[in-house]
Amino acid sequence: MRTEADVLVVGAGPGGSAAAHYLAKEGFDVVVLEKAQFPRDKVCGDGLTPRAVRELDLMGVPTPPEDGWLANKGIRIVGGGHRIEFPWPETTTFPSYGLTFPRTRLDETLARHASKTGAQLCEGVTVTGTVRDERSGRVVGVTVRNTEDGRSGPERVLRAPLVVAADGVSSRLALGVGRERKKGRPMGVAVRTYYPTPRRDDWMEGHLQIWSGEPGRSKLLPGYGWIFPLSDGTVNVGLGTLSGKGRPPRIEPRTLLRGWVESSTGDWGLEPGSEMGTVTGAAIPMAFNRQPFYRDGLALVGDSGGMVNPFNGEGIAYAMQAARRLAEAVVEADGARDDRRRDRALAGYARALKDDLGGYYTLGRVFARIIDHPSIMKACTRYGLPRPTLMRFTHKLLSDVWEPRGGDWADRTIATLARMAPSA
Repeated sequence: MRTEADVLVVGAGPGGSAAAHYLAKEGFDVVVLEKAQFPRDKVCGDGLTPRAVRELDLMGVPTPPEDGWLANKGIRIVGGGHRIEFPWPETTTFPSYGLTFPRTRLDETLARHASKTGAQLCEGVTVTGTVRDERSGRVVGVTVRNTEDGRSGPERVLRAPLVVAADGVSSRLALGVGRERKKGRPMGVAVRTYYPTPRRDDWMEGHLQIWSGEPGRSKLLPGYGWIFPLSDGTVNVGLGTLSGKGRPPRIEPRTLLRGWVESSTGDWGLEPGSEMGTVTGAAIPMAFNRQPFYRDGLALVGDSGGMVNPFNGEGIAYAMQAARRLAEAVVEADGARDDRRRDRALAGYARALKDDLGGYYTLGRVFARIIDHPSIMKACTRYGLPRPTLMRFTHKLLSDVWEPRGGDWADRTIATLARMAPSA
């Protein structure tokens, strides 16, 4: 491993690998530091919306069916006694299909893709902290140890004028320089596992009614359950609960998941006790809950900046989109004669992200607050689902697959609302 580079990327998830790909493609010397050894897992629904598929296409990542990529037509919504299928919209901006692909394979696929582009991928390396310039306080590198050595291994210093923190929801790098989460932003908790199923389906399925106990005698929780078919005859089954104020409900999510599977997924043939592996869970940071996205040599990408969509819990597409925007800002900053001019150009990264998503995420924060109230969620499910026009609009809004310019009345309405909403 070299001791100096143009850019150090910490974390080889979708955001980190996308950033490494785009920057290496522009000719920068990029080193990616990943503490695990591939393949490695992460809690995820394994579902990729058309927005995520578009980002894969922009990166040039091949997604052939023979490699396990399974295309789907849209989302089937179940709730309030209704079962309705919503195809992905036909747009000029996004493809009209989604994909499912196991997260254990997705992250490695993207990391290897970045490596082929020219980034150096270093697995089994734990980043222990940042290195800061004594006079300016700027981040100028990181300290690392080999993962297998743990705390006892020798610590080394790697230096670069730009460090990208793609190290997940806890983001020790961000916390180490004082970037705390914004209080009151939505926060979710998700759990998932895998089941074998005899059923074959080309729709992703979402259930809008999750109860904290026996239906009718317990609280309706804000959130949804999902069943996403994979190409190997299994389904990714999970549920996510949401708190609009950043305080997830006090429940035991693993018990909740097993109870929901037994009571609500009978037509999938999921046998109790047949889950494959353990039920695993994770926190989901939403709506730009940690900022600034760039300051003093350190940029945040993906979960480290809370870039998950508060409408639907999708994070992969936005991590890759943020990486693309960061690379654009780095190219603009290249050649700046001093740190002040360089920082001014890199500040364009945050502006671009907020222009893209800020208003939409503000609408999502309002949505998260609304569905915190069980009575509202129940009424929306019961009376809203049977209304096709309303639900086509809602589907576009929640899935974030709408034309930013032009399109039909629903696209124009969402675009107007997003422009009017303040970005924060």
